Amino acid sequence: MKSLFKWCKKYILHLIITLLLITLLELFYSYLSKFIGFGIAVIKGEDVSKTLPSFISKPLLSSGDTPHIVLLTGLSLASLQLVRSIMRFTTNYLTGDITQNISRDMRISFYDRVVDLPYSYLNNADTGDLIQRCTSDIDSASSFVGSQMPALFDTLITVVVGVWQMSRISWQMMLVGLVILPITIIASIMYFKYVTKKLEEVEEKESKMTQSIQEDINSIRVVKAFANEKYEIDKMDKLNKEYCKEDFKVNKAMSLYWALSDTVTLLQYFFAVLIGINLTRKGMLTSSEMIVCLGLLEMIVWPMRALGRTVSNFSKALVASKRIEEIISKPSEFEINGNLKPAINGDIEFNNVSFKFDDETSHLLDNVSFKINHGEIVAIVGKTGSGKSTICNLLTRFLEIDNGEILINGISIRNIDKKYLRQNIRIVLQDPFLYSKSVYENISIMDSNMSKEKVIEASKVANVYDEIQSFKNGYKTLVGEKGTTLSGGQKQRLAIARILTSDSPVLIFDDSLSALDTKTDALIRQALKKRNSNQTMIIITHRITTAKEADKIIVLNNGTVEAIGNHDELKDNGLYKELWSLQGKLEEEFKNVLEEGSDL
Repeated sequence: MKSLFKWCKKYILHLIITLLLITLLELFYSYLSKFIGFGIAVIKGEDVSKTLPSFISKPLLSSGDTPHIVLLTGLSLASLQLVRSIMRFTTNYLTGDITQNISRDMRISFYDRVVDLPYSYLNNADTGDLIQRCTSDIDSASSFVGSQMPALFDTLITVVVGVWQMSRISWQMMLVGLVILPITIIASIMYFKYVTKKLEEVEEKESKMTQSIQEDINSIRVVKAFANEKYEIDKMDKLNKEYCKEDFKVNKAMSLYWALSDTVTLLQYFFAVLIGINLTRKGMLTSSEMIVCLGLLEMIVWPMRALGRTVSNFSKALVASKRIEEIISKPSEFEINGNLKPAINGDIEFNNVSFKFDDETSHLLDNVSFKINHGEIVAIVGKTGSGKSTICNLLTRFLEIDNGEILINGISIRNIDKKYLRQNIRIVLQDPFLYSKSVYENISIMDSNMSKEKVIEASKVANVYDEIQSFKNGYKTLVGEKGTTLSGGQKQRLAIARILTSDSPVLIFDDSLSALDTKTDALIRQALKKRNSNQTMIIITHRITTAKEADKIIVLNNGTVEAIGNHDELKDNGLYKELWSLQGKLEEEFKNVLEEGSDL
């Protein structure tokens, strides 16, 4: 409840105005039946003292004969309804405004927190579940806070005003109106408890279904490549049936609640009419007063009947709020952060660094130590799973080390601001992400005001300029979602071009040349050497011909540094010798590439 209503703080003034308008609306509404009762009492010559207050009835009664009084009463009733219509419009406008603003605040806060969550969490999170929390869950929570909560207050005020007005006419009829109240409250509490529990199960089933849809769309090429459509359709059908089954239980409970509520309400009206007729026959009520009481009875009965809808929406909002708060309450990765922003030139040192994942018992990296000097091109090689990419994630603080120290320019990265650190260390991943934008926008994503000359220069160094020129729309060519309209090599080279628009002192290529042929690989590396000798480059690769030309090669084996040196120093020893012997047949091809050279 606290997490749900905290979003109202910024809009408390609007909310107070809305609640005041609701109170006046229901107070004015209670006089509609009293105006009707007053008109009937005037026509029949009955006592009008229990219909309208004297400050209203006296001017009306002094307006002339009966037809004039009735006409003026009707005009007064129409005027009251006009005022209520204006007030209702204002109320609906305010509740709509509050709802949309709260929804906006929720989405911004939720998205800000998601972006700031640790890499280790996001790497394992279900994307579909996060999307559902950011869309339908926020809609349910914000709608209740902005719209349904005032409606709940409206229900309470309507009942209170109805009981108060009826008590001034007949305490017997008031009791008839209140007799349903305990039954409705008990039924609503039972319904609320059941529906809240079931809605949690519905949300879980819907989340699994959303996740399945998201996975299938993202992997549609894999699904089609394996002709696995039937399996995915059957899986989706199963999840959909499970979701529908749980949702049907909620709808069944809602239908039963409304059916019983309608039955009790109609029975109450029936008995109210009988009791009203009896009281009228005994002279305890006039006919006009009975009509007023039946009109006021609606203010007690129907709002309590509508309580079921509010309870249902409240249950959804609480479940949704809980799911939203689960994410927002998670600690940001920046709660552990440094505050230094030193000059960085690319001197990097690992001192006895150890790391293991939370769900592992043994260290992936164990006492890893090495040094990279400013301006060096360093290759890191090793078997799959040896921790090469983890080194990059530790260097950028996507992951935090368990033991040891990582130094940049002699300063521990624990003391350096994370965002500043990442601005100075740029990474190209093996499977780069491209946005659904133009080629130009993808390359210049770090600076929307980047000059065209800088974009062209970067694309030339990345050896993708000629291919971009061959596209029908050149740099304006739209790239499909995640770059699906491009080949793997084109995506990698666009990602390389994107990183080259930055003047960051450290560039990391995390197996980002893997989709390129040997010639293109060599041309890009040659261009990189010519481009800027002041940048430190770390190349993670499985391709020895790529590592061979590095100033320094770091060989990882079973989470430790087996050897450090250049190609000539390592080619006859240990794991590097094994890798070189397997890929040595590419050496001749590599030499030919270098002899051909590059025009860049």
